[in-house]
Amino acid sequence: MTSENHATVKVDTSMVMSPTGSATQGSPVSPSTSKPMPELPDELVQAGWSKCWSKRENRPYWFNRFTNQSLWEMPVLGQHDVISDPLGLNAAPAEGTGDAGVGNGQRKRRLSEEAAQGGPNSFKRIYWDLDVQTNAVIRERPPANHLPPHPEMELQRAQLTTKLRLHYHELCYQREGIEPPRESFNRWLLERKVLDKGPDPLLPSECDPIISPSMFREVMNDIPIRLSRIKYKEEARKLLFKYAEAAKKMIDSRNATPDSRKVVKWNAEDTMNWLRRDHSASKEDYMDRLEHLRKQCGPHVAAVAKDSVEGICTKIYHISAEYVRRIHQAHQTLLKDCNVSDPEAADVQDRLVYCYPIRLALPSPAQPRVELHFENDIACLRYKGEMVKVNRSYFTKLELLYRYSSIDDPRFEKFLSRVWCLIKRYLVMFGAGVNEGTGLQGALPVPVFEALNKQFGVTFECFASPLNSYFKQFCSAFPDTDGFFGSRGPFLNFSPASGSFEANPPFSEELMDAMVTHFEKLLEKSSEPLSFIIFVPEWRDPLTPALHRMESSAFRRYQMSVPAFEHEYRSGSQHICKKEDMYYKAVHGTVVIFLQNAAGFAKWEPTPERIQELLAAYQVSRRALGSPGPSSAPTTPSPQNVSLPLEPYPPL
Repeated sequence: MTSENHATVKVDTSMVMSPTGSATQGSPVSPSTSKPMPELPDELVQAGWSKCWSKRENRPYWFNRFTNQSLWEMPVLGQHDVISDPLGLNAAPAEGTGDAGVGNGQRKRRLSEEAAQGGPNSFKRIYWDLDVQTNAVIRERPPANHLPPHPEMELQRAQLTTKLRLHYHELCYQREGIEPPRESFNRWLLERKVLDKGPDPLLPSECDPIISPSMFREVMNDIPIRLSRIKYKEEARKLLFKYAEAAKKMIDSRNATPDSRKVVKWNAEDTMNWLRRDHSASKEDYMDRLEHLRKQCGPHVAAVAKDSVEGICTKIYHISAEYVRRIHQAHQTLLKDCNVSDPEAADVQDRLVYCYPIRLALPSPAQPRVELHFENDIACLRYKGEMVKVNRSYFTKLELLYRYSSIDDPRFEKFLSRVWCLIKRYLVMFGAGVNEGTGLQGALPVPVFEALNKQFGVTFECFASPLNSYFKQFCSAFPDTDGFFGSRGPFLNFSPASGSFEANPPFSEELMDAMVTHFEKLLEKSSEPLSFIIFVPEWRDPLTPALHRMESSAFRRYQMSVPAFEHEYRSGSQHICKKEDMYYKAVHGTVVIFLQNAAGFAKWEPTPERIQELLAAYQVSRRALGSPGPSSAPTTPSPQNVSLPLEPYPPL
């Protein structure tokens, strides 16, 4: 990697671990003549084998959907060095045909043609480009000490996390008489993991401070009642009355000071008297009166609720820590029973290499059987009655990512169990509500990624997942489940020396602030070309610390805003949603900020021509867009942020 007038980064390519192969090679499509007959041992079925019938030869054969291998004789697990390949599925293409020597553009064009014809490798739409090679350079790092994923442990984690959500719901209702603020538990998970030093990849257990600022802020903002978007005058009148009544009731039932009781009761009664005698007020009159009442009563109500809300935050944290202890102990016991022991320390050299997927130090234990079947375009994976689903094209994407990234499972014997763990982890993080949590995985439209790659050399996503990533190199929240599918681990633990990056952080204020701190440290440290293009919500009432810091940063090279309702996002549930629900309009403005060091600015300068191309890609397309996406916005004291649903992006 070089840049004009700057020194060359010497990269050791021995650590580049990207297997070759075209997109079509990873598609597990059985021949159209195949008639699967379940006469195989479970171990072979788990490894991808099925018995089929060849009409041409009028005899049975065995086919592996993971490796495209075919055999006349029944396979022996782990012994496939000699492949008879009766159907010629793995034969090298003749010169001038097939994928050999085919350029990237030609291969994509052929995939598009197959899609139009309904061919075996057809994708109705392609939402990723796994052919883009990385320009991200890092220092070689040792394998991570995370415990390897296992369906049994993922099932236990899912059950305990669901139980923790129920505890949170009960505490909010019993102590404050409110429903938990929407998505506040999900944002609590994000905010806690910024600080957490515990062993669990999802649940926090070692945080300082114990009381979460995010959870405390959001619960306090819904006391004494939750405020919502108001459209009509009658709704505003009812909301004003409910607020006055709830504030008076709370101050009467809590241990408040005499002055607080006097102020709240006087303002509440004055508001009720005004409501009784004035029937000609407009919606704006009611909203002005509500804002006045909140300013007068809010501090006194918050004072009497403070200890109770802190108790909710503390209780949830301690329960989470206990659940982590249980999970970790059970996981260690499982590994011990499987004779998995700590390996010797890996020999890591102090050298620069192109970034590669995170590796786990501990080997994976034997995996239990996970059943797979297809229902139309949906792949269904079942373990102990727990089913997870993913669109067939995204299942194929996971196969490709696994082929590129996994180095310990060449026969795909652990593939299905790892896919089940991956999807289950993200389902648990999302929550069980309708559309809940999907905003945490929202993504940019494909044309924007294409423009970022073409105009600014972007090859890497700082916040993504195997399910929503566009490139095959990305950082994500869960190194244990995601590393087998290309993840480089959490971005806050990732330290590139060079490269061009796109960053769409989850819209958690604490996480975005930590992201800016990490960006500036990396930019100060490196003299090689380093560039970050960041997409964050334009929250200015009040102005978020992260946005303020980026706008005043010494590394800010350019900044632009994309207005609300004039751009779109891909749904966080893109791996399972219907095609018509894939995109939705953004209901808030988005700020795009370029943070670059001197070498990065020289190589990927945001020139007017490049910016124009990016803006053109960001425009709303002609396709019909859905309604605004699911709300995942933090609830802050700002009336603007209280009333508007906002869509965060992918997790850590």
